[in-house]
Amino acid sequence: MTLLIISPDYASHLFPLATLGTAWQQAGERVVVASGPATADIVRGFGFERENLQLGRGSNPGVIRAEAQPTGEDDALRGFFAATRLGMVETLTFQAEARSNDLLWNPVEIARNVQRLVEKVRPDQVIVDHLAFSARLGLMTAGIHHADVVLGHPSALPVAGEVYGYPPEWPDIFHPDANDLAELLLLCEAVRDTFTAQWNAALAELDPQAVPSRDAFQETGDVLLLNYPAELHRPERGLLLPEHAFLGSAVRVEATDAEVEAWLDAGSEPVVYVSFGSFLSVRGDVLEKVVAALQGLDVRVALASGSTDPASLGPIPENWLVRGFLPQVRLLDHSVLAVSHGGNNSVTEAMTAGVPLLLLPFSTDQFAGAAALDTAGFGETLDPNRTSVAQLRAAIVRLLALDGHARERLTSLGESLSGGTGPRRAFDALTGVRAGSV
Repeated sequence: MTLLIISPDYASHLFPLATLGTAWQQAGERVVVASGPATADIVRGFGFERENLQLGRGSNPGVIRAEAQPTGEDDALRGFFAATRLGMVETLTFQAEARSNDLLWNPVEIARNVQRLVEKVRPDQVIVDHLAFSARLGLMTAGIHHADVVLGHPSALPVAGEVYGYPPEWPDIFHPDANDLAELLLLCEAVRDTFTAQWNAALAELDPQAVPSRDAFQETGDVLLLNYPAELHRPERGLLLPEHAFLGSAVRVEATDAEVEAWLDAGSEPVVYVSFGSFLSVRGDVLEKVVAALQGLDVRVALASGSTDPASLGPIPENWLVRGFLPQVRLLDHSVLAVSHGGNNSVTEAMTAGVPLLLLPFSTDQFAGAAALDTAGFGETLDPNRTSVAQLRAAIVRLLALDGHARERLTSLGESLSGGTGPRRAFDALTGVRAGSV
């Protein structure tokens, strides 16, 4: 049996998708990953076969830098970073305006490349990133059964009454202007309609008999998998989703890092893990405030600085571990608190480790994810552009003292998500679905 995994050339997407493939690997089956060259080492690290497939202009091997992107994509990335400094609505507005270019790139060409790839690999099952719209067009129009994996918060797949790009909810700490929200909604509706027209044009070229979509952002594969804990998702919204399965989390096994292991063994103070992921680590101004807030507390800090120069963060205590990239899963397993931008990998991995989160969301579905954690009592959200060092420190102290019913529920959630639950659920959901023409 062969599993084909189709992923954009981004580490943050490939890590959970490849982790799902470990269930097939452990069953002695063949796993092939189709992605771009930037993530080739990640594929090799998992021990999978690899096929080259470029799904977009950009790439990210683990820490993204604008200067490493192709012309045009570099300026778009700088524009996004600049928007995050202005606020929630401004960032969502920028992302909405850029949507057609970054989600539906060369759709007919990519769709046909995917169809040729399936002919070559001849998989029994196919897993594809939900945001790989061009790849999904190729699978759909060729009648190839596939599982569509939503890697972000479930609101990345809008249901009735929702519009892609407009968060269905956000934390109470944000107070956007009502007029600004109304303009954002109108923009997202216009982008939805333009995007759907582009989808339908490609759909008609690939399969003239296909029924046009009414909202391309709501299209899904034959099997819908959500890489998110069902326990954090509102049940009433779940009723509006197509038939689906919540995977919970897809937490990878990381290679042993000697420096990290030595650091973990060297002290007994509680560990706080800090990371803004592969994109938002560029916000060194916010990281600097987090560093200042943690100074003097009875904790040791492991900080993944990403694209921010650690020297710009001020004096660092000698017992802290600061590197550009750190093994997040391993460190979360030893942490009592994590400080994060609220990306889906960070959220699901922290929940699996039973670690509460201080969230500083900047973009996309991070706002909905942060709201869910606030509601559950598993985290606290602050506005990254408006919070002070004193507010950060007070929130850190509160979360370090988390106990009682919230702590019990978080521990129980972590236990339910650990031990490879996500890959097993994916395997169970797919083993009855075969690739090939209908």
